[in-house]
Amino acid sequence: MDESHPDWAPALHLGHSEVTDAEEERGDQAEAAVEEEEYRETTETDQQAAERLRAECQFCAQSSAEVTRLLQENRELRSELNKLKLDEEFFKDNTEKVRYYTGLPCFAVLFSMFTTVKPFLPVAQKLSQFQMVLLTLIRLRLDLPIQHLSHIFNVSRSTLSATFADTIDVLYARLAPLLYWPERHCLQATMPHQFLQAFGKRVAIIVDCLEIRTEMPSNLMKRAQSFPHHTGTHTIKYLIGITPQGLISFISKGWGGRASDMHITENCGLLNKLLPGDVVLADRGFNIKDSVGMMCAEVIIPAFTKRRCQLDVKDVEDTRAIAHLRIHVERVVGNLRNKYTLLHNTIPASLLLPCKDEEFTLLDKIVNVCCILVNIYWAKPSVLAHQ
Repeated sequence: MDESHPDWAPALHLGHSEVTDAEEERGDQAEAAVEEEEYRETTETDQQAAERLRAECQFCAQSSAEVTRLLQENRELRSELNKLKLDEEFFKDNTEKVRYYTGLPCFAVLFSMFTTVKPFLPVAQKLSQFQMVLLTLIRLRLDLPIQHLSHIFNVSRSTLSATFADTIDVLYARLAPLLYWPERHCLQATMPHQFLQAFGKRVAIIVDCLEIRTEMPSNLMKRAQSFPHHTGTHTIKYLIGITPQGLISFISKGWGGRASDMHITENCGLLNKLLPGDVVLADRGFNIKDSVGMMCAEVIIPAFTKRRCQLDVKDVEDTRAIAHLRIHVERVVGNLRNKYTLLHNTIPASLLLPCKDEEFTLLDKIVNVCCILVNIYWAKPSVLAHQ
């Protein structure tokens, strides 16, 4: 195409190919406006991001502080809960609590006893095995009502009663070896000096009766058997035997309160444990000289006047010596009642019923367990080691 052709040349550019200064300035202004808008948008975006980041950081800091506070509060609440929860931690390193709630001397003895019976305890949903032993010891020690204990351990009354009975069964079965009749050579090797002076090495046992008040039985025969005239209330009697060293070595099954001391002694199995030459110290109510004599043993009781005006000098001295030595059994029986107050108060009639397929009642097992616990308290690890 010929741009110089007369028909074409006038049509070229038509004056538009030249850019004026005003147009150029307007273009520059438009470009500047676009760049400024882009810069402003970019700057605003960066500022918003920075502000958002600062807000997020501040929120994170606040959240972190709140989490720290909640964790601390959780730890404090757990600590408070553990102080109220009756478990191993509640008693660890606190001898005063162990003695008050269980009657045992320290946590080490309590935990040793628990370890002995733990494999034989049933597994419960709401109570740990340690709590099962604990609630049993607390009831024996403090005689708290079932309703009160059910609130403490957060279980129903029926669950607590069943747990108590089951645990008593286990303690009775597994700790029974801790209540034993010592061999003669063991008794003689550790005979206290007071007994040696009075009777040489012959004393094998000091006997007395433990009498426990009960509710009136529903059975008429048992009601009559358990009502002795000298107390005016229904009772159950147990023959208890104490070694000269002060440990309980014999406990009979329960007898109605009307049974005489002589009848219980002759029918509870105590005589079968005596060896020829043994001496039994007893109170005046134990008229068992003939029965003990059949075992080639001897019973010594305090002298009494028996239609005489007064005792002679020798009888007075012997009676004083016997009374002094019988302090052992009185101390042990008193300690048994005071340490495990369930035996000091009136026993519910429900505990007098024979256990299933057994001749022993739940009260018989309770008395045995309490005697064993008293032995553990005084003998501490040596008794547990015997088992």
